[in-house]
Amino acid sequence: MRRILQSKISRFATSLLLGGGLLYIGYTSGALLTAHASENGPAQATVSSNLRESYADVVDRVAPAVVTVRSAKRVRAAQQFPFMQDPFFEFFGNQSRPRQRQQEQPEQMERALGSGVIVTQDGYILTNHHVIDGAEQISVELSDRRSFQAKVVGSDSPSDLALLKVEASGLPILKVGNSDQVRVGDMALAVGNPLGIGETVTAGIISARGRATGLSDGSFEDFLQTDAAINHGNSGGALVNIHGELIGINSQILSPTGGNIGIGFAIPSNMARTVMDQLRQSGRVRRGRLGVGIQDINSNLAASLNLKEVRGVLVNSVDANGPAERAGIHTGDIILAVNGDRVNDSNALRNHIAGTTPDSEVSVTLSRDGKEQTVHARLSELNLGKENGSGTNVGEAHGGQLGIAVEPLNSELVGRLGLQRGTQGLAVTSVEAGGPAGEAGLRTDDVILEANHRVVKSVEELRSAVHDAGSKPVLLLVSRGGRNIFVAVTPR
Repeated sequence: MRRILQSKISRFATSLLLGGGLLYIGYTSGALLTAHASENGPAQATVSSNLRESYADVVDRVAPAVVTVRSAKRVRAAQQFPFMQDPFFEFFGNQSRPRQRQQEQPEQMERALGSGVIVTQDGYILTNHHVIDGAEQISVELSDRRSFQAKVVGSDSPSDLALLKVEASGLPILKVGNSDQVRVGDMALAVGNPLGIGETVTAGIISARGRATGLSDGSFEDFLQTDAAINHGNSGGALVNIHGELIGINSQILSPTGGNIGIGFAIPSNMARTVMDQLRQSGRVRRGRLGVGIQDINSNLAASLNLKEVRGVLVNSVDANGPAERAGIHTGDIILAVNGDRVNDSNALRNHIAGTTPDSEVSVTLSRDGKEQTVHARLSELNLGKENGSGTNVGEAHGGQLGIAVEPLNSELVGRLGLQRGTQGLAVTSVEAGGPAGEAGLRTDDVILEANHRVVKSVEELRSAVHDAGSKPVLLLVSRGGRNIFVAVTPR
């Protein structure tokens, strides 16, 4: 059968190839067929052995270490038709009917289903925070149908990870791999209990790295994206490579229907390992803090900053007396690398700093006025109640050229906008729809503090800064909702 198929493919390949070369034809029985053309004869198909015909051996090693996690908590049942007790509705109903005393509703058990991964033989299990959040009872079921009651060692909402413990020994474990070595295009298997139907394995590839969905509780997202099917119940389960190593904890899906459409996200194993180790040691996670507000750089910002390429992260605010200020980092600096590792976006920088132990010293490579320099900062501990913001690409404007109306700040505006006493700048009172500032994202009640690094306290000062910029974008420092962001607006 293979010989006949090779012959047919050879004739087909000959019609497609002119001269020598290599043509990828397709797959058969899990192997890759290729056709080699030569000057002396037609292309001959061969079978490449670098693709597997089955992942059964990998699944045999992995599956026993993936468990089902069931959790339950007491909740008060929803009151049925509570508006019927409202006097407003009684006015239109039977007013002669005596008003019944509302009975207290009984408590019910709310149950959740997820998956988990055994990481130590003595019973430590990784899962998602959202699987066990608020649970009063947690049970873990192994693939051999044994069941254990589990206790929460620690749970970390920002990373959506939790560590459980069961009283057992000699359990099968999953080796934690190095997610930094994962490449887009690598094969991946997702193992878990989707929709409660039982342990299931799906296959796909790594579609992307470093994804942030904005759906987690917190900002520490660095997801591996995969098209291996992930559904409800897979949360907390394993994403493994073809060597059977854990490279991620399945966490989220992106879908308009709630079902799998091939866009799933897993927490990288290196992040999971760091969180797990801290939860095991102290029951909580400590994160480093640099004390800056940051935002990504787009092409307009790069042009206004005279950058030759769009790279790095822009500092839009510096916390008073924070590590960054003590290290000499200024608003408007561009962070290019931390400890020699290149910084490509604000999410990567945030995760890098957060993943560094507080009180550690880091070297920060930055660009200021077109010149690179390195400073050293000693990180403090991040208080999530006062989490640093990260700017988004918004816009600015002025008068006719920018498409906004502005007004100098006074004591009344300072109070209404919740600004610190003594703040000086221009409050945006209206934004022209479709104008340069509106297109850039500027909003009513934004406060323009600077234009092209010049403090602006009057309309004339803003107009002058716009004029001096010529055809280049105007770089505005804007205060919005208690944080500063940079916005680049191209005047018309």
